[in-house]
Amino acid sequence: MPDQNELSRTDTIDNLSSLEANLESRRAKLERIRERGIDPYPPRFQRASTAAEAIARFEAAEAAEQPDAASGLNLAGRIVSMRVMGRAAFLDLRDASGVVQTMLRQNVLGEDYALLSDLDLGDFLGVTGNMIRTRTGQVTIEAHSLTILAKGMRPLPEKWHGLRDVETRYRQRYLDLIANPEVADTFVQRSRIISGIRRFLDNRGFVEVDTPILVPIPAGAHARPFTTHHNALDERLYLRIATELYLKRLIVGGLDKVFEIGRVFRNEGIDQDHNPEFTLLESYEAYADYNVVMEMVESLVSTLAQDVHGSMQIAMGDHLIDFTPPWARLSLREELLRRSGIDIEDYPDAESLTRVAQDLGLQPGPREARGRLIDKMLSVYVEPNLIQPSFLLDYPEDMSPLAKGHPDKPGYVERFEAFAAGMEIANSYTELNDPEVQRARFAAQEHQRDAYGNEEADRTDADFLTALEYGMPPTGGLGIGIDRLVMLLTGQSTIRDVLLFPQMRSLSGEAGNAGTPDDNDG
Repeated sequence: MPDQNELSRTDTIDNLSSLEANLESRRAKLERIRERGIDPYPPRFQRASTAAEAIARFEAAEAAEQPDAASGLNLAGRIVSMRVMGRAAFLDLRDASGVVQTMLRQNVLGEDYALLSDLDLGDFLGVTGNMIRTRTGQVTIEAHSLTILAKGMRPLPEKWHGLRDVETRYRQRYLDLIANPEVADTFVQRSRIISGIRRFLDNRGFVEVDTPILVPIPAGAHARPFTTHHNALDERLYLRIATELYLKRLIVGGLDKVFEIGRVFRNEGIDQDHNPEFTLLESYEAYADYNVVMEMVESLVSTLAQDVHGSMQIAMGDHLIDFTPPWARLSLREELLRRSGIDIEDYPDAESLTRVAQDLGLQPGPREARGRLIDKMLSVYVEPNLIQPSFLLDYPEDMSPLAKGHPDKPGYVERFEAFAAGMEIANSYTELNDPEVQRARFAAQEHQRDAYGNEEADRTDADFLTALEYGMPPTGGLGIGIDRLVMLLTGQSTIRDVLLFPQMRSLSGEAGNAGTPDDNDG
């Protein structure tokens, strides 16, 4: 009796053989189409309406007893179903709006009916005809003419209508969108969320700007950068890790309210809520502080929730998240003490905090800065418990080199992070605008890199310091991870489900080979 591995190899060979036979069949059909003098990839087709629009038009005409109002329509889409019954056939055509049934009859199409034998699932087809209702009651377009718009040369995955293989879904998102049309809804909602953010900030008088992606100093956040090289300048450059320092230069220059929505790049790990490149909103408002920004964040997110779902309450996993303002405001120090029993005031340096972290079983590295240790404690003891929208307030200074010191809490800064469903969605602080204090903070970060081997420590940007010396008014700054916000507002549990093309480990030979024979083997 053959073992399981032998059976697996046999199945693979059979699948490859079946795939090659299908490819060969499609190549033969393509040649027959061309032999008929038909271009299988024409440059255009005048589609008059989408599937959904055509169905709605027919139903309206039907209700008005004006059937001619739904005649002579041009529709187009991908063939996702074929049912041939001799001299008649039914095809389902799908476009972005939905599916419409198409009826082909030999006595109507004449010689064009023969094209049916050269069509496959996955082909794009244009049809002209009249909308009718079949004897079973289904709204259908009765085709009077056919136009092949694109011959699909690869078969859709087996059981394409239920593609579930995660690797295939993320690596070949086009197959995911074909096989699981509901996936597109998430990305349509993402687009609406981003439009809503722009509309919200525009109504508040913010100006949208663009800042460099290639930068000489990767500063403005705690992150390891990606490095590149500019040949003409013969200079090392970096992909930006934040937009903060350029946007604050604009505040110095007199633009009182600015924001940017753009990609940033951090050379970090990949997990359910981290991707090396992600979309970040950053905004800066002169004459505001973190209290003003807090109000803006809860107003923005609750408005988006209402716009997307018609409610400020959204189900995510086992929880019903209520974004209705006001959100809870929690002291970082007090919340960490309540959750872990550790008062960070009792541990003023990295060495003492390392010892207590070890006692807690956190296994810190041999050289961890105090700020990084506190951040780890927060991620273990506090963040997972912040299910309902909450602001965690007033962070230690050594965690926040760009934030203004808290006037009533020495050693702390005016900073908050916003959380929901146990996940950070926003970071904000009253911006540090004293150039000498900022210079000292940058120096402390450089020391962290040298003393603790902390490659994520922030970096000194000399030109930004020069800008501050010209004077920057009191300013409230904000950063929101768009991808995580979309996760929350669409009920997705992993960042890969809100990124059309998430970062994946390259397959062997992928860079030099766009496809292998079994790419679409389902």
